[in-house]
Amino acid sequence: MEAEPAERADDSRADIDDQPFIQANEKAKSRYGRFNLAIVGGTGVGKSSLVNAVFGRDRAKVGKGLPVTEGVNYYHDESLGIWDFEGFEIGSSKSPADTLRAHLRTISNGPTEQQIAVVWYCVTSNADRLTKPDIEMIRELHASGLPVILVLTKVAWTKNPITGTHKATKGVEEFRDWLLDPIDANGSPIDIPVQRVILTSAHGKHGKGQGHGLGELVAETLALSPEDEKDAFRIAQRLNLPWKRDLARPVIAAAATAAATTAAVPIPLADAAALAPIQMTMMGRIAAIYDLELKTMLSTSVLAQLGAQIAGKALARSFIKLIPGAGNVVNAAVAFALTAATGEAWLRLCEQIHLGKIDPTQVSSAWSDYSPTLISVIKKMTEQRLART
Repeated sequence: MEAEPAERADDSRADIDDQPFIQANEKAKSRYGRFNLAIVGGTGVGKSSLVNAVFGRDRAKVGKGLPVTEGVNYYHDESLGIWDFEGFEIGSSKSPADTLRAHLRTISNGPTEQQIAVVWYCVTSNADRLTKPDIEMIRELHASGLPVILVLTKVAWTKNPITGTHKATKGVEEFRDWLLDPIDANGSPIDIPVQRVILTSAHGKHGKGQGHGLGELVAETLALSPEDEKDAFRIAQRLNLPWKRDLARPVIAAAATAAATTAAVPIPLADAAALAPIQMTMMGRIAAIYDLELKTMLSTSVLAQLGAQIAGKALARSFIKLIPGAGNVVNAAVAFALTAATGEAWLRLCEQIHLGKIDPTQVSSAWSDYSPTLISVIKKMTEQRLART
């Protein structure tokens, strides 16, 4: 194979503009919006640990704090807002329900992007019973039209050595059963309007590893979320990767189709830079789905360097002469396959950054381990051909 002239070896780098990535990333974040969760419970109930376990980092510390009024704080970043309602003083002149009502009124009069979607009402699993103020506040939340999940925290689970399943202690299960069908001492029913009661532990045994009940909590939160906020929750949460893949794959498909349209009339390899904006836009959208702040994690030069490795002419040059029958032009099938395979590779890399397994500052060097292979590109070409038949 004839070597390329030295002066052309890096000419693809000059064709890379990081703006399509940045603009697509910002537009996607704006489109998906922010998911707002209210979490109610006293000090020590385990609210922070629960939030960190589900959303992957201490939002209260890394986000922007907005002390709204005594007993309520709002922490947020672009994808997630947390309304933190502290425990209320029972001995104050106002009842906890009255105080909560005033707080909810303040929130409802605030900006749209701060409105509560779902409430986690947290009670320690060893509490045995809800207090009267707890019940009154849950009723107040329900009266405000907010779906409430009653979360029993700090559950001590036992593991069945044969089946491997985890089970709560008898006392906790009895507490849960009472919450599902609450009655007073006289056997009369008590109205506690919660949608679900979920047993959780933020961490595994001895504080190590992932806890239990979190998947159920995440699934129920999504089910109760307003339709127009479900995607925002899928993005904010850190436990369910398939949800994120389901959001990312249509982005990849759209980009691959756009690339194929661009190359409907085969384009010379020298003009393959026309694919770069499409591929960089795809990357920016996928990064938003994985809630990655690559714009701030990576400098402009590093972002452009990354783009030069995986987009446009550089990508095409890596494969074009290896694909049977391709010659020196990029046709629709090749453009589709290169973009689709690159999107899948970028998705896998984003997942690893999302999981904390790759340092974002090392993303350029890590790309070589995830970049599409000739086999993956040809597989995409075959899949496209079969889809048309």
